[in-house]
Amino acid sequence: MKLDIFNHIFPKVFFDMMLKESSHLKDMGERVRNIPVIYDLDKRFRVMDQFEDYAQVLSLSSPPLEVMAGPDRSPEFARIANDGMAEYVAKYPDRFPAFIASMPMNNPDAALQEIDRAIKDLKAVGIQFFTNVNGKPLDIPEIKPLFKKMAEYDLPIWIHPTRGANISDYPSEEKSKYEIWFVLGWPYETSVCMARLVFAYYFDEFPNLKIITHHLGGTIPYSEGRVGTSWDQLGSRTSDEDYTVILKKLKRPHLEYFKGFYADTATFGATGAMKCGLEFYGPNQVLFASDCPFDPEKGPGYIRETIRILDNLPIAAEDRQKIYEGNARKLLKL
Repeated sequence: MKLDIFNHIFPKVFFDMMLKESSHLKDMGERVRNIPVIYDLDKRFRVMDQFEDYAQVLSLSSPPLEVMAGPDRSPEFARIANDGMAEYVAKYPDRFPAFIASMPMNNPDAALQEIDRAIKDLKAVGIQFFTNVNGKPLDIPEIKPLFKKMAEYDLPIWIHPTRGANISDYPSEEKSKYEIWFVLGWPYETSVCMARLVFAYYFDEFPNLKIITHHLGGTIPYSEGRVGTSWDQLGSRTSDEDYTVILKKLKRPHLEYFKGFYADTATFGATGAMKCGLEFYGPNQVLFASDCPFDPEKGPGYIRETIRILDNLPIAAEDRQKIYEGNARKLLKL
């Protein structure tokens, strides 16, 4: 089976609520409103039926819940979204064998409760975080208990990038141009998030922590040389803070932590990127994902191209099976 572990959906009841209460959302909010496959199951099934022995692990789409609603309402948004995905899994288990829950990250106390509810009651196989919470990094103290809880459950956290046009390309400008915030900004966001978690000692403190990065780990595989040798000299370029102690406190060489992330195959049909990511992480750390339905065809394009690349890579059949479903079944306990 080809088990797509990172694709996106809005349960219809959630989508209708979002249209009513979050119609002000721009950029990604505008985009998702114009992709019927993201909320219309009949259209989604027609896309999925084009591929043999294919199923999806459901996750909510961007934008993050904390962008849609304040901390007083985001827990309700999370409950409705997670209930909706759980209902789809129960109704169509052959198409949707599992889902990952979304969290109201601007309300960490409610998020802790929602993790328990989603995993224990709704049978979620993991949860989704975005790379920042309304501009705050994920290694802030108030969010740390969520990582601890997921390590205790021994279930993965999916990391999805988020960044808007309000983050400018240059300090002298007020907004990003040419959708650079998305095309180049999102891989950067993913890479920054990974580095913050590594150097904040999260993987030493929570040995069972498992994180799946979107888009094959952002820029990290391509930047292996810089990630390795430049951070070997961490602190040598900083005069106002002593970073040299960080590497000494890490229990392992820092590059090993970056290679310990899991990564998906959502590379938008780029063979070179796939080869680079697979070489960096190895076949045991890579999972099949398409990013459906965010391609120009609104669904089948990225699925088709990802399958084409994987089927034509010069790798062992055993490794290909791991990527398509074996790694996911083990990691998600399916």
